[in-house]
Amino acid sequence: MAKIVKVIEVLSESPKSWEEAAQNVVSEASKTLRNIRSVYIKEFTVAVENDSVVSYRVNAKVTFEMERGS
Repeated sequence: MAKIVKVIEVLSESPKSWEEAAQNVVSEASKTLRNIRSVYIKEFTVAVENDSVVSYRVNAKVTFEMERGS
């Protein structure tokens, strides 16, 4: 039988890097989702204060496989 996947959109932020923000997406999503198959980073942005970057933000789509009941 074909697998069914679901996609959710989440936002994440890091004071260090976009890579850490992306890892935060996976780390936090995996606390409540199982079978994560991929993360698509839809958008990268930064927050700026006093002419300096203070945080890196990603808007991500998380794809995970749906579980079937018996």
